[in-house]
Amino acid sequence: MDRRPIGVFDSGLGGLTAVRELARLMPEEDLIYFGDTGRVPYGGRSQDTITTYARQDVRFLRSFDPKAIVIACGTVSTIALDVLRRENDIPVFGVVGPAVRAAARLAKDGPVGLIGTKATIRSGAYERALARLRSELQVCSEACPLFVPLVENGRFRPGDPVIETVAAEYLAPMKGAGVDTLILGCTHYPLLRQVIGACMGPQVSLVDVGEQCAHYVAARLDRDGLRTDRAEAGSHRYFVSDSTEDFADLASVFLGEDMAGHVEKIDITQY
Repeated sequence: MDRRPIGVFDSGLGGLTAVRELARLMPEEDLIYFGDTGRVPYGGRSQDTITTYARQDVRFLRSFDPKAIVIACGTVSTIALDVLRRENDIPVFGVVGPAVRAAARLAKDGPVGLIGTKATIRSGAYERALARLRSELQVCSEACPLFVPLVENGRFRPGDPVIETVAAEYLAPMKGAGVDTLILGCTHYPLLRQVIGACMGPQVSLVDVGEQCAHYVAARLDRDGLRTDRAEAGSHRYFVSDSTEDFADLASVFLGEDMAGHVEKIDITQY
């Protein structure tokens, strides 16, 4: 048994998709969340810059002595997971493996769709992982660079003409290819689940990378004896590198609780 917290980080708001599921699966666990809102999005940056940012994010979380770190960021998971695992002596979890395993189970005969940031799509990480499980499956991938900034600015609700227009353009190649499974390869994208689902249709299975990662983390902590032995509800702390008010407003909508006054700002460049 281990009462230390679980650290979770993302470039911004998207990692809350993983936090919400972690809290549902393990309500007794303490969670520390960092969203690097001052430098979001990561997806258009170089591999060196992404790795530098990820190292700083991890150093900040390690100041809380966590028992595990969850990279709730598709971009960092595809670019820097191996580096972060080598450099840290606690479990470090990414979103790619769990999502790919879910997609391999769900996919039928059609190609698997993948949407993600530019860095994620360039990396080829999802394609390589899926090929190891089901080499016969083709992958239709598309970078969606406007999704993250739109989500971070609250433009993720059905009926919003901006996000619906952008989604229709990005998803047209997926519809044309006839994908039956679509990996939402960035933790921001599940916030667009209703918009994406309406565009793709009910016949397409959507894979939420944050949700799949949370289930895998819970199972691994159980297996390795790292779950807390507390019976009471765990505490959740939230940190950002830019406006606490903007983050709290959007996080309140997504988490279903008032986050005003519960978000702290830090200078991530000091780590």
